Amino acid sequence: MPKVSVVIPAYNAMAYLPKTLESVLRQTFTDFEVLIINDGSSDCISEWFASVTDSRVKLISQENQGLSGARNTGIAQAQGEYIAFLDADDLWVPTKLEKQVRCFEDNSAVGLVHNWTILIDETDKPTGEQWSPDSEGNVWEQIIMINSVSSGAAIVRRCCFENVGVFARDLSGTADWDMWIRIAYRYPFTVVKEPLTFYRQHSQNMSKNCQHMLANARIVIERAYQSVPLELLYLRSRAYAYFYRYQAWVSIYSGDYKQAMYCRRQAFLHNPQLRFSNNCLRLSLAIFLTRWLGVDKYASIRSLKRNLNHRLFNVPTAATESITN
Repeated sequence: MPKVSVVIPAYNAMAYLPKTLESVLRQTFTDFEVLIINDGSSDCISEWFASVTDSRVKLISQENQGLSGARNTGIAQAQGEYIAFLDADDLWVPTKLEKQVRCFEDNSAVGLVHNWTILIDETDKPTGEQWSPDSEGNVWEQIIMINSVSSGAAIVRRCCFENVGVFARDLSGTADWDMWIRIAYRYPFTVVKEPLTFYRQHSQNMSKNCQHMLANARIVIERAYQSVPLELLYLRSRAYAYFYRYQAWVSIYSGDYKQAMYCRRQAFLHNPQLRFSNNCLRLSLAIFLTRWLGVDKYASIRSLKRNLNHRLFNVPTAATESITN
């Protein structure tokens, strides 16, 4: 039996899937299987898969069941002690599995291991943004406020799903958040504080459908707080505030400053203290620049800032170079 099962849901993902799979096959830890879940795709995934010669890789085809349904199929078919999730357009650093499996082996109580994530564009170029969560240990109170675990960064001990269930089929963009909350209620988390995952930003990202994401987030938040002790109910407003803030940034990157203004206002209504946070001050500046200079000029400013960060902070690092070499 393989130690790790890598589940890759794929729906019309051939623009990125071959390179995603390559990033898995380049792992320094090799005791794994890869389950590509063809979720009713209409592209040439079956023809492409015929050229895949690595026996560790399997293609499982099904009628379209959505992201949660595809992940659940992967869980049901997985043979590994640990299950890793990777979206078909994201990438891994070669040492990701090695470092995360070591965390599991060092602590038998840990249910989920995640890592830092670098954001990239359609051409694999880093955008200059990085998610660097430090949430580990008993993180339930943190994670019911804000989802700090990128789906492509998470590896879960297989037995967790036997105790908390599988991904909710009525959720799509926030089903991972719902799952991490349920796991965190029973198990501690560990984080590898290195950028081992690359999250790709492009026009088809589910997170860019703002109203859909907000509706899904409401379901997750209300479900999570049904069983929260009375003294912690005040965190619910913060959860809404943080999610609105996140969607405001997504709207900015999509060029919709009006949607960003709406989300920022809602974030402040739910948590007025956010108004003076460094994140929201930068958000307000981004809204101002997008509104008065236009989307293209703001994008140019972001590109200039990204290049400056690369020079000042030595980015791309060896991690980012691993996906371009």
